[in-house]
Amino acid sequence: MKTIHIKVFAVLALMLALSSCNIYRPYKTPEMNTDDLYRTDVPADSANMALRPWQELFTDQNLRNLIDSALVNNFDYQTAMYMVEEANAAFAQGKAAFFPTLNISADGTLSKVEDVPHGEYYNIAAAASWELDIFGRLRSAKRAAKAALLQSIAYKRAVETQVIASVANGYYTLLSLDKQLRVYDETILLWSETVRTMEDMMEAGSTNLAAVTQSRANLYSAQAAREDILYNIRVTENSLRLLIGQPAGEIVRGTFEDQQLTTDLQVGLPSQLLANRPDVQQAEAGVRAAFAKTNVARAAFYPRFTITANGGYANDGTVSFAPGAFFANLVGGLVQPLFNAGTNRANLRIAKAQQEEALLAFEKSLINAGIEVSNLLYNYNTTAQKLDARAQQVEQLQIAVDATNELFKLSSTTYLEVLTAQQSLLSARISQIGDQLTQMENVVNLYQALGGGWERPVEEEK
Repeated sequence: MKTIHIKVFAVLALMLALSSCNIYRPYKTPEMNTDDLYRTDVPADSANMALRPWQELFTDQNLRNLIDSALVNNFDYQTAMYMVEEANAAFAQGKAAFFPTLNISADGTLSKVEDVPHGEYYNIAAAASWELDIFGRLRSAKRAAKAALLQSIAYKRAVETQVIASVANGYYTLLSLDKQLRVYDETILLWSETVRTMEDMMEAGSTNLAAVTQSRANLYSAQAAREDILYNIRVTENSLRLLIGQPAGEIVRGTFEDQQLTTDLQVGLPSQLLANRPDVQQAEAGVRAAFAKTNVARAAFYPRFTITANGGYANDGTVSFAPGAFFANLVGGLVQPLFNAGTNRANLRIAKAQQEEALLAFEKSLINAGIEVSNLLYNYNTTAQKLDARAQQVEQLQIAVDATNELFKLSSTTYLEVLTAQQSLLSARISQIGDQLTQMENVVNLYQALGGGWERPVEEEK
């Protein structure tokens, strides 16, 4: 027995000596240059609108209610939460690999032969197995599972921000369609009066049939366009209902004019994208997972040491209980890969290549984040200039419509000029609503691009 103990301790000493070869390599977050990520003249400042809760950004209570409902019932978001649960279970399984496994078995037999005493046979056994993580294989596998968990959490955050932005943009689109509908209703009312006036003028001999038919065609065109808007309103409502996990139906909403979104666009420092953008977090966790899997592949070249213990009780069928029937066994096992057709070497090459792929994906996600922020900032600024010009255009076209109507009544111009002015004014008013919607979407999308929307842990908010 003493010799067995010496051999076991000798094997353990050998394992400890081999472990000093530093097979396991610690992970370090890749260094990324974030200085030039933003193409903007905005001065660098740590103030970042992404850190604001979405409840502060969106002041319309109807929109808040929709977002709250979406974060409970949205199908994609619920799926993402279950993916986190799956990753949590896999991580727990990875941690459990450090502990021994225990199996218990029991059986018994009763035999009876005539004129022969009956025999009772019992066997109760327990077996335990424990792998010593000498070369960090289990530790690396656990860290790969932890990185996968971080990936799933980041994905859930990305879905959360996408859901919030989609609901907000859909809501603002719906309000803009409502406003377009009001513009068409006003236009149809005015053009209907114009048609009646034209018909009266034709009866009085002040105009001709061509002018009357043109005015009617103009009115019918507006009425047809109104039906398109009604259809788009219905489709947008149903799309929003899907986002909140509900069947088709109406959406309770406010008005386009009452919306108030911030004009203080604080984009923070480019380096903050690393902590705020969920897709960047997900990509970095992918690098972490690939690195851990490379360590697992590297550890496969080295031995695996397992300690197995067996014990139990068995009788010989003649005595119900005999102290000498107890048995126990302790075995230390060493498995060293020798020939496996180059599988380990190929697996290591694959793992290293996947690690490089993950690193490139991380770098790409960061650059893409900077480009998105830069484009949205520029679009916000250009749209602001466009809104100023559009307001002046609408004002001048309204003056032109009023003037041409008066001139037409005095027979100083043709109806073609009136028609052109009316159509131009309608087009400009609809474009103005589109520009206003674009500016709202710029704020929402910039908030998302900076990484705003997902719920941060309490310690991150302090």
